[in-house]
Amino acid sequence: MIKTQFIEYREGDAVCEGYLAYDDAKPGKRPGILVAHEWNGCQEYMHKRCQMLAELGYVAFALDVFGKGVRAKTFPECEQISAPYYKDRALTRARAKAGLDVLLKQPQVDAKKIAAIGYCFGGIVVLELARSGAAVAGVVSFHGQLNTPNPADAKNIKGKVLVLHGAIDPVVPPAEVAAFEKEMEEAKVDWQFVSYGGAVHTFTNWNLPTTGLPAAYNEKADKRSWQAMRNFFDEVFAA
Repeated sequence: MIKTQFIEYREGDAVCEGYLAYDDAKPGKRPGILVAHEWNGCQEYMHKRCQMLAELGYVAFALDVFGKGVRAKTFPECEQISAPYYKDRALTRARAKAGLDVLLKQPQVDAKKIAAIGYCFGGIVVLELARSGAAVAGVVSFHGQLNTPNPADAKNIKGKVLVLHGAIDPVVPPAEVAAFEKEMEEAKVDWQFVSYGGAVHTFTNWNLPTTGLPAAYNEKADKRSWQAMRNFFDEVFAA
């Protein structure tokens, strides 16, 4: 049976509230997956993704970057609450690390088998976590933004990187993709980049309409990217 709970924790003076999911019928320790939310905050969509990961046998924890109760419903609200974290990557890394610490404390988690996934804004979160040198076996970005003010920090990445990208994503232009690829190559990171034809931004979020810009749900890309993540986890956790 999948067990879920909200967990309150702190990062500095901020009170955060994340969401944990795991199968309490599964014995022993298992890999832990940190989940980073979109720019509207840690809401129901992230909770469902955690439950899906728990059904695969992982312990999943959706971190809360923005703080308890800080959630957005409109586009301007999303811009407002996410802006400080795009600007201050040290703060973003600190919030990511605080969430990782919560995941590592869970008794069901094998601390030697940790990965992180992020959606949209969460893509930046998990990539910055990796660039900080965190001990994660792999990170997966779903239609995430790829830019960083500190590309040289890619040398700190300890695990593997998988980017799952919409081929016609207007939010992450080709120049940003090219800069990311250059960053990964120069740092000699073990990385993969998968581009899904016809997919725009936020292509995994089933709450969106299936047409429109800049964001729309693409069922085919959603299913393919989830399978790509599963294959990636099989690889990084094989040892």
